[in-house]
Amino acid sequence: MYFLHLLEQIRTPLLNNIMLFLTRGGEEIVFIVMVMVLLWCVNKNSAYMLLLVGLTGNNINQVLKVSFRVLRPWVLDPTLNPVQSAIPAATGYSFPSGHTQSAVGSFGTVAVTLKNKFLKAAAVGLAVLVAFSRMYLGVHTPKDVIVSVLVATALIAVYYFVFKLINQNKKGMCILFSVVIILFIVQIIFLSVYLKGSNDELLSGLKNAYKMLGAVCGLFLSYLLDKKYINFETKAPFFVQIIKVLLGLGATLVVKEICYFVFSFIKFAPLSRGISYFIMVVFAGAVWPLAFPTIKKLLVKNRNK
Repeated sequence: MYFLHLLEQIRTPLLNNIMLFLTRGGEEIVFIVMVMVLLWCVNKNSAYMLLLVGLTGNNINQVLKVSFRVLRPWVLDPTLNPVQSAIPAATGYSFPSGHTQSAVGSFGTVAVTLKNKFLKAAAVGLAVLVAFSRMYLGVHTPKDVIVSVLVATALIAVYYFVFKLINQNKKGMCILFSVVIILFIVQIIFLSVYLKGSNDELLSGLKNAYKMLGAVCGLFLSYLLDKKYINFETKAPFFVQIIKVLLGLGATLVVKEICYFVFSFIKFAPLSRGISYFIMVVFAGAVWPLAFPTIKKLLVKNRNK
C-alpha cells in the first residue's frame, strides 16, 4: 500500500491517460487480435502456444482469485484513491492481476517465439508497462502484479519446453490438447463444488472456466481439421495479410455476438459462454482460413489490373 501511495503522488492528467491506454494491453480484445495475427499471418504453432498460455493462465488466475478472495486496494485501504476511470474495468477480486497475467503471457509468448529482436524488446517492454500501469492506476498491489508475472512466466517456460518436445512427436499436439482439456474439466468440477451457494462474484469464475474450456476444445478441433483437410497458408503479400486480419477479426467478433444471442436461451450462463467460445474459435481456426486462397487471388488480381 505504501508503494501505491507513492505512485498516487506522481500522478498527472497526462500520465493517467497514458496509463489508461497502456493498461488496455491486458484486455481480452488485445489477446484475441494477437492470436489471430499469429495464426493467420505468422506461425500456427506460435498462435497455438499463445492461446494455450493465455487460456491456462486465465484459469489459474481465476482459481487463485476465488480461493484467496483478496479485496481491491481501495477497499482494503480507504485512504487510497485509484484513478476513477480505471475502476469500471477492475471487477472481481484483486489477487492476482488478470490484466498483468494476460499481458505478460501474451507479449512474453511473442517475445520467445519470434526471431525479430526489435519485436522481442517491444513485447517485453509492453508487458512491463502494462504490469506497472495496474499499480499506477491503484487497482492492484505489487503482490497482485508480481504473482501474475511469475505465473505467466512459468507457463511460458513450460509451454515453450513442451512445444519443443512436440516437434519431435507426431501425436504430441493431440496429447497436449487432451491433457489441457482434462485439467480444465477438473477445474470446472472444483469450482462447481467450491462455489456451491456462493455469490455472483465467485460464480463469474465458473463462467470463465467454461469459456476457456470451450475455447481450447475449439482450438483442438481447428488443429485437427487444419492438419487433415485445410492446411492453410500463412504467407501472403502484406496488403493481403491486412485484409485477412481486418475482415477475419470483424467476422469472428460478429460470430461471437451471434452465438451469445442464439444460446442465451440456455439458463446456465457458463455453458452458454462455453459453447459460444467453442464456435468462435472453430470459426477463426478452421472456417475463416478457407477464404484465404480466394482473398489472395482476388486482391492480387485486382492489384495487377
